[in-house]
Amino acid sequence: MNSEHPEEQDGRPVGRRVFLGTLGLGALGVLAAPTLQRGLEDFLGDVAGKDPTGLTGLLPNGGGFRYYSVAASVPHRTAADYRLTIDGLVDRPRGYTLAELRSLPQTRLVKDVQCVTGWRVPGTPFEGVRLSELLDAAGVRSSAKALRFTCFDGTYTESLTLDQARRPDVLVALRMQDKDIGHDHGGPVRLYVAPMYFYKSAKWLSGITVTDRVKPGYWENLGYEVDAWVGRSNGRTDEPTS
Repeated sequence: MNSEHPEEQDGRPVGRRVFLGTLGLGALGVLAAPTLQRGLEDFLGDVAGKDPTGLTGLLPNGGGFRYYSVAASVPHRTAADYRLTIDGLVDRPRGYTLAELRSLPQTRLVKDVQCVTGWRVPGTPFEGVRLSELLDAAGVRSSAKALRFTCFDGTYTESLTLDQARRPDVLVALRMQDKDIGHDHGGPVRLYVAPMYFYKSAKWLSGITVTDRVKPGYWENLGYEVDAWVGRSNGRTDEPTS
C-alpha cells in the first residue's frame, strides 16, 4: 500500500492518516496526536467532493479503503503498455504482458485487508497468479534469499524473503473485489501478501528482482517493520489475522 510519509511517536510509526491530514492542511512536519488525527479525518471528510487538488482521492470510499500514494502522480498502464519484469538471481529472466499474466492459472483468495494504521476491510476477494509459480518459471538460483519489488510510480519498493514469497497466499494480483484492479487500487497489477499489513502489498507492480538478501522497502526505511505479520508486528498485538 503506497502512502504518505509516516511520522513516529515513542519510536513507533503513527498512522499515515495523521500525515495525510497535515498534508491536506499544508502543515507538513506537524505531528498530530490521536485526537487531532480523528479531527483531521472529520475535516477532510467534510471537504470531500469540493477540493480540486485531488485530496479527496485519499479519503475512504464506500468500500472502506483509503487511497495512498508516495508519488505526486502515477502514470496509468493499460493492457497495451503494461509489463512485469522478473530478473536478478534467476536462470530465465523475462517480462510478462498483462495478457500473458491473465492466461496463467489463477488463484482466488478471500481474506481481510488490514492496514497498519488501523482500518480494515473484511472478506476481500483477490485473484491472480501465485508468486511462487512465477518464481518457479524463472528458475530461482540457489544463492537467492529474497525478492525486491518495484513499482511504476517510480518511488515505491517492497521486499519479501524467498520463503515468504513462496507462500500460497501471496499473489501477483490482477483482480480485486471480483473485478479487474483499477488504477486507484494499484492496477492493473499489484502484489497481494495476505498475511501481512497492506503496505507490503505493493501497488502498481512493475518489477520483481530476486536478490541474495532482503533490501528493506520504502516504509521499512522510514521505520516500519520488514516482516509485517498482521497482529505480530509494528507494535500491534490485537489485530485480526484472517
